[in-house]
Amino acid sequence: MRSSFSPKRLRRLAAPLTIVVVAVAIAAVFFTPQTKSVAARSLGSAELTSATSPNAAAALAEGKTLFDNNCSSCHGVEAQGSAIAPNLRGVGSATVDLWVSSGWMPLANPTAQPARKPSKFDNAQTVAIADYVASLAKGGLAIPKVNLKGSNVATGFSVFALNCAPCHTVTGAGDALANGIYAPALHGLSATMIAEAIRTGPGNMPRFSTFTISKAQLDDVVAYVTKNIENPTNPGGLGLGGVGPVAEGFVGLFVGVGLCVLVALWIGDRTEREDGAHGKGGDGPGGPDADESEREVVHA
Repeated sequence: MRSSFSPKRLRRLAAPLTIVVVAVAIAAVFFTPQTKSVAARSLGSAELTSATSPNAAAALAEGKTLFDNNCSSCHGVEAQGSAIAPNLRGVGSATVDLWVSSGWMPLANPTAQPARKPSKFDNAQTVAIADYVASLAKGGLAIPKVNLKGSNVATGFSVFALNCAPCHTVTGAGDALANGIYAPALHGLSATMIAEAIRTGPGNMPRFSTFTISKAQLDDVVAYVTKNIENPTNPGGLGLGGVGPVAEGFVGLFVGVGLCVLVALWIGDRTEREDGAHGKGGDGPGGPDADESEREVVHA
């Protein structure tokens, strides 16, 4: 049998086939999806590997600018730390978000002890700074997502009383500890800030891992702090500053005993005055009811 693909016919088909192959190759070069994200481009010395979109890359770029202008003078341009500030590489976005959102950072005076104050940045700027620092090195915890749906405030109180109240007091008013260290008050905190503090352990506070406080217990504690401490129920009476039951007991004892002493002194003074009045009155010596001999003795 004679083949239908003769050499002459193959030569006629070679040119169109070549054109098709070249066209397919060109299309593959220009239209194949890029595997590397645009957001993974280098920004300075930081590889923005956590960004997945141009918007995320822009947020990280803003975070770098804010960090350079407000944090790098102490922590270094690479967040590597210095003699007056710790290394931030690998601490995670949760740690940075907590310190910035609480107003502890940045410090006006690098030698001062961090104090709670209104944050210098809004929420978007704070997250941008935290994400930028987290992009510099792997490690640490990401900003947690707290879900209080189904949380148990009673369980939260039990966990709080066991792990947090010894320093922050059972009312969350805070307290002085030792060597100039103090446990801050827990008022005016967001749910995210509370969760970040429990997991990252800012300052001298211990870190509570999931082995000590589970995810469910974490939500319970956050619910208790945000509801019962931030917005406490008022059963009536004087709050006495919310300094706790022990201190309030001493205040009550001092006031109660003081009132009892004042009443006793008042009663004693009144009795003494009444006895003096009776001594000058009818039943005393020389009074109108005394007989003649008693009056003579008195006048004598």
